[in-house]
Amino acid sequence: MAHAKNHDYHVLPPSIWPLIGSVSAFVMLFGSVLWMHGSAPWLFLIGLAGVLYVMFAWWSDVVREGQTGDHTPVVRIGLRYGFILFIMSEVMFFAAWFWTFFKHRMYPMGPQSPAVDGVWPPEGIETFDPWHLPFINTLILLLSGCAATWAHHALVHENNRKDLVNGLILAIGLGVIFTFMQAYEYSHAAFGFAGNIYGASFFMATGFHGFHVIIGTIFLTVCLIRALKGHFTPEKHVGFEAAAWYWHFVDVVWLFLFAAIYVWGQG
Repeated sequence: MAHAKNHDYHVLPPSIWPLIGSVSAFVMLFGSVLWMHGSAPWLFLIGLAGVLYVMFAWWSDVVREGQTGDHTPVVRIGLRYGFILFIMSEVMFFAAWFWTFFKHRMYPMGPQSPAVDGVWPPEGIETFDPWHLPFINTLILLLSGCAATWAHHALVHENNRKDLVNGLILAIGLGVIFTFMQAYEYSHAAFGFAGNIYGASFFMATGFHGFHVIIGTIFLTVCLIRALKGHFTPEKHVGFEAAAWYWHFVDVVWLFLFAAIYVWGQG
């Protein structure tokens, strides 16, 4: 009786994952530095494998905790706050790439004066037509967000598991199509990453967004697997809620990228 739980908080047991995750991240970072200096990428790949394994195992523990009743209403509120803070950090991450693009778009660097002699886009750069493939990609991603919202509504307001699964399948499928379309666009770019500030800014901003789309697609796929296993209820679905929030964040970032880089940034 002395150890009986008389509160709504979840006291975590000792875990090895923070230590293994930190060591793996350091190995990955150290390996990437060696790789950039001409060494083989094996150390980086070993660290990456360790990080991916820790992510899988640690989040599996979190899912198991939720299924066994450890995620009380108080704990679920904390998880939501934590994920909101994570999205806020992601907003600031993308703000850095928007900032550098805005700076060079408004004040392109020229040989004599940054504001007078500079031209944008830099000479020799042929930008994408925003109203062809980029616009189609925008519609695809927005429709994927609508499908995720449909799945969330089906679960929370109707407890309709069939529409939950169908909505997730549609959202994931459209996300995969977006990724392939983005790769196709990259393969037909008339400019490269190196040698010009436009290409560097373009590929860093849109490339990191594409990386987030891949992460979000995996996030939704995990939710689909859990939904097929009977997880999630209208009252307890923090994991799916976080995935939906993340996917909508990816949607919003893309809208800003489309408006700023593809439309306004083409000069």
